[in-house]
Amino acid sequence: MEDKIKELLALKVENYGVVIDSIEYEKGSNNFLHVVLDREEIIPLDLVVEVTKAINPILDDNDLIKDDYILDVYAKSKGDVK
Repeated sequence: MEDKIKELLALKVENYGVVIDSIEYEKGSNNFLHVVLDREEIIPLDLVVEVTKAINPILDDNDLIKDDYILDVYAKSKGDVK
């Protein structure tokens, strides 16, 4: 399922100058879909928010996950910033 989601979202996120590093679906008392973004430079929070707003309707329209879940989009850590 994660591969299908990554394929579905890849072109959209690339329009924002980022790529998907990884996707993980975590089932539990709350289900989470973790989408990790990456690029050479540090990704600002406002860009993460823009990408989240862009991919959320795509996920809803394609309904690949039948359960309720929380979409968790974040940037890959680049280590200590100097």
